[in-house]
Amino acid sequence: MTNSRRTFAIISHPDAGKTTLTEKLLLQGGAIHLAGQVKARGAARRARSDWMKIEQQRGISVTSSVMTFERTDADGNTITFNLLDTPGHEDFSEDTYRTLTAVDSAIMVIDAAKGIEPQTRKLFEVCRLRSLPIITFINKVDREGRACFDLMDEVADMLALDVCPMSWPVGMGGVFEGILDIASGRISRPEGPKKEFLGTVDEGAALPTEVAEELELAMAGYPEFDLDAYRSGDLTPVYFGSALKNFGVTELIEAIAALAPPPRPQPSEQGTIEPENKEVTGFIFKVQANMDPMHRDRIAFMRLVSGTFKRGMKLTPSGLGKAIAVHSPILFFAQDRELADSAEPGDIIGIPNHGTLRVGDTLSERNDVRFTGLPNFAPEILRRVQLKDPTKTKQLRKALDDLSEEGVIQVFYPELGSQWIVGVVGQLQLDVLISRLEAEYKVEAVLEASPFDTARWLKGDDKALRDFAEINKMNLAKDRDGDPVFMARSAWDVNYQQERNPDLAFSATKER
Repeated sequence: MTNSRRTFAIISHPDAGKTTLTEKLLLQGGAIHLAGQVKARGAARRARSDWMKIEQQRGISVTSSVMTFERTDADGNTITFNLLDTPGHEDFSEDTYRTLTAVDSAIMVIDAAKGIEPQTRKLFEVCRLRSLPIITFINKVDREGRACFDLMDEVADMLALDVCPMSWPVGMGGVFEGILDIASGRISRPEGPKKEFLGTVDEGAALPTEVAEELELAMAGYPEFDLDAYRSGDLTPVYFGSALKNFGVTELIEAIAALAPPPRPQPSEQGTIEPENKEVTGFIFKVQANMDPMHRDRIAFMRLVSGTFKRGMKLTPSGLGKAIAVHSPILFFAQDRELADSAEPGDIIGIPNHGTLRVGDTLSERNDVRFTGLPNFAPEILRRVQLKDPTKTKQLRKALDDLSEEGVIQVFYPELGSQWIVGVVGQLQLDVLISRLEAEYKVEAVLEASPFDTARWLKGDDKALRDFAEINKMNLAKDRDGDPVFMARSAWDVNYQQERNPDLAFSATKER
């Protein structure tokens, strides 16, 4: 069963067309199930993965959604696609990283007109940390755009990978005619009048001279596709298309089915766990609170790594130590949620809970596995939180704990002083924090400048930690887990303390 799953993420910079491509993939699959699905009546009915208020206002994605669809491949086999739609903004790179721990491959969407942008590079770097196979989809080729060769070379330079063209635009940057699938010779056209001279290559129709020359140069200058090189992360196949006009999308789905790897083994403290293992194991890579504000729900997203999960099974979370019965697992997320009677390796299931499951938890039948590779990263921006109504301290504490568990923020509680400090990667996360505090928790707060520039987790024996605390009480805090954190005023401060305290480790990451 594991070979019938393709679990992948879509990543891109803002406005590259990721949400549109996601919708077209779901429509092509014939079934739409997603977090925060927005339904309209009649012809206006449309699938959307953006459900948070701030996402709808700004037209961007800042949360990760889980969606699924099925298609039959060329051999008549049914392939289940588990699609994870990642945040479309660089400020959420940590959430993107955690989402990528739960997938086996990624689709990178690039705007043909804009090419490689700074935030795209950051997303690529996050993706490369996981050594994931990447398929590149160059979108919006029906508009005025960069030259194909320039785009291919930019991708190759940024990723330090070989690139292999799998399709080629006909008339890109001028009068756009369609997309040529190199392997089959088929030409997909945008909606509208068809050009007589194109037809399909395998029917003997001649390509325009300019296109034929471009293809000859591309095939000579770039390597042939190699499946092993792609799956090992050394080569990226490149597809051209337009999600909005719905062409090139079918070829992309077919590529995911044929090329993308089935569920891969996952690293753990006990060694590599293979999907074929009989014991049911999985890990929590995301927790989302208040997806349905009417019910104040809390869903933990679990990637199933091995075994066949059955509804009602008892699994032990590593963070809890005692077994829980999973009675109401959700396989797909939508306004109408569906219970999962069973799930296979590669599937993502949602587990409703009231705070017992946390990001980084391993769930297993015998409680003898601990999956690794889901870290927190040191924040780049620190702010103090000031309540407008001091009587709502308890509500603020719960809100900050919830949002830090989701990965929207990190929260630090100073040893001295009453003002809590939040840490984020980018400014947008602060906007999301204020918006969600008000909308979901009825808490009004403002953010003030913090005297600290960054944070480092402290590791060492008890005596070394006590000695450090006696001298640096003003710079110490605890994170949500109660672990000690050094609040640094500058990078120089971090280096200075490291030199003075060789028995302590000042870590920029923390395994969850």
